[in-house]
Amino acid sequence: MRRCTSFAFRRHFNVQHQFFPFERLFETAIITISDSHVFFVKYGHLSVKNTDSPPLEVESGASAEDKVFEHEKQLRERMNRLHLKQRRGIESEGEQPIFGHGLTFFHLENWFSLHKLLKMFLRITHLQGYAKRNCYDFQLRHNRVVLPQLPQAFHGFTILHLSDLHIDLSADFSHALTEYVQDLQYDICVMTGDYRYTTRGPIDGAIAGMERLRLFLKDPVYAVLGNHDSVEMVPILEQLGIHLLLNEAVSLHRGTSELYLAGVDDPHYFRADNLEKTSTTIPEEAFAILLSHSPEIYKQSCYAGFDLMLSGHTHGGQVCLPGGWPLTVNASCPRYFCKGAWRYDKMQGYTSAGTGSSIVKARFNCPPEVTLHQLCRN
Repeated sequence: MRRCTSFAFRRHFNVQHQFFPFERLFETAIITISDSHVFFVKYGHLSVKNTDSPPLEVESGASAEDKVFEHEKQLRERMNRLHLKQRRGIESEGEQPIFGHGLTFFHLENWFSLHKLLKMFLRITHLQGYAKRNCYDFQLRHNRVVLPQLPQAFHGFTILHLSDLHIDLSADFSHALTEYVQDLQYDICVMTGDYRYTTRGPIDGAIAGMERLRLFLKDPVYAVLGNHDSVEMVPILEQLGIHLLLNEAVSLHRGTSELYLAGVDDPHYFRADNLEKTSTTIPEEAFAILLSHSPEIYKQSCYAGFDLMLSGHTHGGQVCLPGGWPLTVNASCPRYFCKGAWRYDKMQGYTSAGTGSSIVKARFNCPPEVTLHQLCRN
């Protein structure tokens, strides 16, 4: 095994010094080492030590080491080598910056001192309870999409769309969401990224929440990664029965008819999307739906030939003025594309206001949504 670099070590475990022995119990995810990166694997208890001389030791037996390499093997088989290298490289840089990088200059979700001030403001104004209750006020949105080019066999095809779950917001949040979605009727479920509450740190809470939610979702389930998600979540989520679309497409069949469902990696912060690679297996005249965490690549997606684009990321503003006017949407595109249904040239799209919440447990004039898209030919 390779010794982990101190920077990657500090990044995942919030360790402040280069060499720091510690022991930590994870509920569903654990550390492994490969190519000087520290990342998480799903199994029980692991004790890790890093000293100045010997390499990093894994003290939970051969089975733990086997799972370390199995995780790495699955990830390398699942992803393009360059894609994986780029994703890990950016993740290894540590805290995501407040300014710069990505498609927008300012990243409010990374300004942690502001988060504390917002929480304090809510407590002082006695709005904290009201704002938190709004996070559980799920709204079921029905979006009927008329697509003349849709294959006749898919007329009435219904897609459950969940986005920006931030499911480790709290344990009761994941329970409330599972109760809300378990009786919905749909043909497939899609999720457009951001399963973790923060943009860095452990993933075990998010994995536990996703595992609980997955039990109540009907097959099949497809998803893409967002700017809050680590690439190390991929093998674990797929073990739960969530098919990640990593700049790739799958075909869905009804009788002799088919449509293509494609998905790109996060285009907002990691800028790991690759529409050219994604479209490689899609015939030119085929009907195609694109999942993208953010709507910011609407132009590129349209001219790549996609018929429908489903996105999230913006939370619809999350905190809005009366009438639903957002204070900010954290996206480098016109606000027209940042909430609800929209159209650009021949492509139609929908941007979810988000199912969860981030930065603070608060929503104003912008309730969380669960969306059912019904595809129709006329």
